[in-house]
Amino acid sequence: MQQEISDFIRAKQAAGLSSNTLRAYANDLRELADFMGSAKTSLDELGTDTFRNWLYFASEAGAKKSTIARKTATARSFGKFLFETGRLEIDPTVRLRSPKLSRTLPKTANAKFLAELLGNLKTLAESGDQQQRLNWLVIELLYSTGMRVSELAALRIDDIDFTRQTLRVTGKGNKQRTLPFGEPAKDALKTYLEQAEVRDFVLLNDKQKPLSSRDIYRIVASQLASTGMQLGPHSLRHSAATHLLDNGADLRSVQELLGHSSLTTTQIYTHVSVQRLREGYAKAHPRA
Repeated sequence: MQQEISDFIRAKQAAGLSSNTLRAYANDLRELADFMGSAKTSLDELGTDTFRNWLYFASEAGAKKSTIARKTATARSFGKFLFETGRLEIDPTVRLRSPKLSRTLPKTANAKFLAELLGNLKTLAESGDQQQRLNWLVIELLYSTGMRVSELAALRIDDIDFTRQTLRVTGKGNKQRTLPFGEPAKDALKTYLEQAEVRDFVLLNDKQKPLSSRDIYRIVASQLASTGMQLGPHSLRHSAATHLLDNGADLRSVQELLGHSSLTTTQIYTHVSVQRLREGYAKAHPRA
């Protein structure tokens, strides 16, 4: 079974899947292999019931619906691989069904709050140390461009075009896209780069090592703590999309900016805007 899992991960890596997706696949399939070992189930005996029992076991152990949905997707992809490579005579996962997920609206930060936060970070950066400059740059780029944390961590100096004020980022599936940035982000970049010894990756820690996604999460969490809400880096991405739509940007442009493969994914932000409209109407209209 370990050989099949290794072959599967290599095939998905060759297909250009992100490191996060590959890690999730590997973790899920490691759990499946342990489950099969406990049940003394061999690869030849791997069937639909094995997958269902594994998912049921995970659910009973307290896994959330979203986790079960992800594990189901992993199972389907792995089952298809085993069938297409001749390891199994049939695909045992074709009848697996994912749990229905309730679609929750993404958490966003208030535009006024973010403007004040970024103003304060700029002041600290201009009179403080390199960590303050880094804090400002991280928050500014995530909010100004709507990029993912992994994309920011992978940003290289050659990806920045100051003349056109654009960044080149590589998203899911190794798809590249170009993101515009405004004067505030340009100022944040130049202020940071004046003191940074950047040769390749843009974001560096105090030991001149590239920041990881986890490092960026920590920076954002500490800077957004004053909201009293559980906001993280993805909240800045959500905020960027929502504020763009609030101010008249069309859905296709926002989809391209965020790097969504499907417009359906982007449409959730229209619900956030409609909800804000409804709340404003309820508060302000005399006939509400």
